[in-house]
Amino acid sequence: MPTPRLLVLFGSQTGTAQDVSERLGREARRRRLGCLVQALDSYPVVNLINEPLVIFVCATTGQGDPPDNMKNFWRFIFRKNLPSTSLCQMDFAVLGLGDSSYAKFNFVAKKLHRRLLQLGGSALLPMCLGDDQHELGPDAAIDPWLHDLWKKVLDLHPVPLDLGIIPTGIPLPSKFTLQFLEEAPVTHSEEQHVARMDPQDPPSELHPFLAPMVSNQRVTGPLHFQDVRLIEFDITGSGLSFTAGDVVLIQPKNIAPHVQQFCQLLGLDPDQCFTLQPREPGVPCPVQLPQPCSVRRLVSQYLDITSVPRRSFFELLACLSPHKLEREKLLEFSSAQGQEELCEYCSRPRRTVLEVLCDFPHTAGAIPPDYLLDLVPLIRPRAFSIASSLLAHPSRLQILVAVVQYQTRLKEPRRGLCSSWLASLDPGQGPVRVPLWVRPGSLTFPETPDTPVIMVGPGTGVAPFRATVQERVAQGQTRNFLFFGCRQRDQDFYWEPEWKELEKRGCLTLVTAFSREQEQKVYVQHRLRELGPLVWELLDHQGAYFYLAGNAKYMPVDVSEALMSIFQEEGGLSSPDAAAYLARLQRTLRFQTETWA
Repeated sequence: MPTPRLLVLFGSQTGTAQDVSERLGREARRRRLGCLVQALDSYPVVNLINEPLVIFVCATTGQGDPPDNMKNFWRFIFRKNLPSTSLCQMDFAVLGLGDSSYAKFNFVAKKLHRRLLQLGGSALLPMCLGDDQHELGPDAAIDPWLHDLWKKVLDLHPVPLDLGIIPTGIPLPSKFTLQFLEEAPVTHSEEQHVARMDPQDPPSELHPFLAPMVSNQRVTGPLHFQDVRLIEFDITGSGLSFTAGDVVLIQPKNIAPHVQQFCQLLGLDPDQCFTLQPREPGVPCPVQLPQPCSVRRLVSQYLDITSVPRRSFFELLACLSPHKLEREKLLEFSSAQGQEELCEYCSRPRRTVLEVLCDFPHTAGAIPPDYLLDLVPLIRPRAFSIASSLLAHPSRLQILVAVVQYQTRLKEPRRGLCSSWLASLDPGQGPVRVPLWVRPGSLTFPETPDTPVIMVGPGTGVAPFRATVQERVAQGQTRNFLFFGCRQRDQDFYWEPEWKELEKRGCLTLVTAFSREQEQKVYVQHRLRELGPLVWELLDHQGAYFYLAGNAKYMPVDVSEALMSIFQEEGGLSSPDAAAYLARLQRTLRFQTETWA
């Protein structure tokens, strides 16, 4: 008899939901259950009516939005014409991943759970709400929930008595086999690999455009704590098109010393070439990976060896370890009881995959190459707000990049993979090309020419609004109000001459907040309150749109509170009415935010 099939569908933005889904797939296989794990938008959604057992793993992004790889599914599942009995044969469970410091904590999971019930599905158990804010991370909620889930699933589909559960210490077969080639084939360069696209198609993740970097300039003063870069690319002939609010995705690489160190630890020859074969039919190879591929290319462009490893990494490493002491420690890190210690060793100091492998050298040296893609996640593209308009800078694309570097208790500073890589590129030393493509962002701007726009963009949050202002000014729209905040006028006031020139021309009203130039710190929310009558007049009487971009930690809440007080003081609204007014602005897209952690 064929084994009953469990379907695990995920919506993942940063990889956590995908990692949890793959963990579910492994645990299902240990229980002798056939299991398919897939991104929601890769699964033919009309087939859901035939699925008996589905687990949905969904992250919530931004202000309660679904991740990019489940947006098509999201639109479909909320169609009004779907019959209420559509999923009456389905048992389901929903696992949500979110952050309780956001107002819409696990909004996507909660809304999906309700919708699946409306369509006739039967919930196997209450939904799981994983929380990034918990000191042990989402696993604090996931571990007990999975224990209950497998109990329910095994009641429906018991493990065959003659087979039993595969113990956790025994590795499951790898997803792929690496077949090393005797001699190096004629390999395609990155340019040739990317150039095989149809010139009619716009650049995409599978076929990015290799954009020449024109300039890479530090725009913070020498005394400023952070290195912020204005980077410009030439996109002539790329087929790329974008408008204000869109984002560019950039595929970063690992630096050569890290690649060399990784290969040495694992005993890999970076120049050896291989082809990849899936072990099971129906499992696709990673489409970004050329065939054949060199080990060097795999490690430098695809394996995220500087990411902070998840618990699943330690689980698999423990299975593969031949060394007694190292194996014991790895088993402890991968157990439910060892999560506090794992957090202390790995998550808090932000220890990387490469550093962990250095700490477990006997295990690292024994990793079979076949398991590389099971063990190390693929490098994900990074998104940046586009900071220029094609109307002002034809054939150019500009971004503002804060180079991520911070210290933990580890000796070596922690560095952001993409921002550090971009900062290291110097077009003055010779041609530099960066793989990139464009997608719509979450901010959309009014098309009516006389609608005022209020933009609040402290720090690098101002980047998308520079594109907006350039675009609107080019179209003759002058009712642009920008609230910009930074530490000091002479250190991190991005594009000051440009804003001043536009002010002189009557195209922009600029309001600044320099937080460190006086004893009492002044932020953008203070300036909003000071100009409460103007903000109320623009929003309530002139139909203005309000936009907010920047760090997600405190600023969005502080700005929302400032708006609420303006609605009460200038509009005479009660506290509940002010909250309802703000909610109405959000619902009609007259209040939009783009924030990042």
